Amino acid sequence: MGPSTPQNVTQKIISEHLVDGEMTPGTEIGLRIDQTLTQDATGTMVMLELEAMGIERVQTELSAQYVDHNLLQTDEKNPEDHLFLQSAAQRYGLWFSKPGNGVSHPVHQARFGRPGAIMVGSDSHTCAAGAIGMLAIGVGGLEVAMAMAGEPLYVAMPEIWGVELTGELPDWVSAKDIILEMLRRHNVKGGVGRIIEYHGPGLAGLTAMDRHVIANMGAELGATTSVFPSDEEVLRFLTGAGRAEDFAEILADDGATYDVEETIDLSTLEPLIAKPSSPGNVVPVREVAGAEVYQVVVGSSANPGLRDFAVVAEILKGRQGHQAVSVDINPTSREILEDLSKGGWLFDLISAGARIHQSGCMGCIGMGQAPATGRNSLRTVPRNFPGRSGTDEDAVWLCSPETAAAAALTGVITDPRDLDMDYPRPALPSEPSINTAMLLEPLPPEEASHVELVKGSNIASLPEFDPLPDKIELPVLLKMGDNISTDEILPAGARVLPYRSNIPSISDFLFTQVDKTYATRAKEAEGGHMLIAGENYGQGSSREHAVIAPRYLGLRIVVAKSFARIHWQNLANFGVLALEFTDPADYDAVSKGSVLSFEGIHEQLKNNHEMTATLDDDRRLTLRHRLSPRQADMVLKGGRIATVAKQNVKPDEIVDA
Repeated sequence: MGPSTPQNVTQKIISEHLVDGEMTPGTEIGLRIDQTLTQDATGTMVMLELEAMGIERVQTELSAQYVDHNLLQTDEKNPEDHLFLQSAAQRYGLWFSKPGNGVSHPVHQARFGRPGAIMVGSDSHTCAAGAIGMLAIGVGGLEVAMAMAGEPLYVAMPEIWGVELTGELPDWVSAKDIILEMLRRHNVKGGVGRIIEYHGPGLAGLTAMDRHVIANMGAELGATTSVFPSDEEVLRFLTGAGRAEDFAEILADDGATYDVEETIDLSTLEPLIAKPSSPGNVVPVREVAGAEVYQVVVGSSANPGLRDFAVVAEILKGRQGHQAVSVDINPTSREILEDLSKGGWLFDLISAGARIHQSGCMGCIGMGQAPATGRNSLRTVPRNFPGRSGTDEDAVWLCSPETAAAAALTGVITDPRDLDMDYPRPALPSEPSINTAMLLEPLPPEEASHVELVKGSNIASLPEFDPLPDKIELPVLLKMGDNISTDEILPAGARVLPYRSNIPSISDFLFTQVDKTYATRAKEAEGGHMLIAGENYGQGSSREHAVIAPRYLGLRIVVAKSFARIHWQNLANFGVLALEFTDPADYDAVSKGSVLSFEGIHEQLKNNHEMTATLDDDRRLTLRHRLSPRQADMVLKGGRIATVAKQNVKPDEIVDA
């Protein structure tokens, strides 16, 4: 791309951060990282990885550690991990957001987000920061740890998918319906290998928090990330956050082009809803109207703005929620909760019978508010994978705040356009609340170097993983279908997440949604085992526990039709070989209990992208991998931490992906 070639927003940001490679889709590039984000469900592992690699202090412009997922304190595990994270933030030079301060993504956007910066986060919804012109990418925890150490992020250069927005949203249709329309059109794999860049005249009607809703759920499309221009609306947002000096205008050049193009006329949209149990299972609300509802949950990083709560409050004002419905409100930040109170909306919600919960992820991640078995729960959260709510046999629907409020009033799924009222347009404060008291600044280096990590009894050291043998024979313990999510590999929720820093304990919960016998059988399979899966294996959360725990139980190889991006990288990071079928018929030939034999693995990995295996001693399979030479070397050595140790150099001297 020549210096005078018109660039879109994505190209501008990448070109400013490119340290290796060229911006050709599909080729590997290295990017300088400005900021990192970690949360408590994944951050404990990141801090243990920093400790294992001997990192002294983060090298980024800014790194922030949030406590937003594991807020229920039913025993000592969660509070002890909060103490560990606070001590690690002090030791390594991170900002620390205390429990109750809010969900990481909207808090980070308000307090630290900077247009033009590149951020990586150990949470798949890190991409929400694209709302203000950042390139924010969800990755595995080890990728974040390496970024903290000053290392580039290596990724395959995505295609850039330009989505032009035209027209204006009708009454009763909001930002959530825009991203649900994208999912209706393209399902959960439509964004794989792509960055989505939104542009066009329709942006004029979308606030920075509306854009946050859309960018956040780009993760549900499988996209690397989503990005919006940094325009006058972003300036307005940062000014309201007291940070106008951090604004930088970043707009696509006239004549800029995209690898893939699409248009959405906002004026044609209607209220949409994703049926259980996939974000891609989207239909118009009117098609499912009348189904009984027993719970409504409003909040999460997928509808985090003050407007999203205020519009619900104004719909419910002076009325009472239906007697059969539990109306649960998850304020997304301490500042939002303050403004709900100042504006009178909190009173309206409480008067209508709503239950007000902590400022945090809560119901979204199954940390409380689990629904009754099989009873419809309408939620404004980003995901409805089976069991994610904390109830194994759940029935979670994804919708806008307007649709959620309509069901709260009527007790059934209701197109909000059918409510007998005018569409409320809450008058939001021109100067939102600013409260940074629960954000703790990094300690100065000299003081930080004397901080001791506070490790409770539930925090275990990272397991050490051995190299991949050249010859191996593995039984297939599970054969799975398409779109298996990380929630199905390793559930979230109040029963499981407290063990996030204890791999031996958390491994007992593996695949309970798929096969409750997996953990027991894996422990009995001497010499390791393997898994078979269909398309898009590992979609959803970035939690690397979904790799580390099965690796701890002996997982060595996964063969799938295709992999979700973050999970594929996590497999490589911890020495699990990810292979794909070259012939779809071979997937049909393999069964649970089959045995696959591999020989000459080292030579095959180093010399080409194909590998052969023998199925049950009589059928030859040809498989492929997508590892770069350095990634292949990393897998052979047992993973990235093992690679660092074997190189016997300081992490800041390593330039490996």
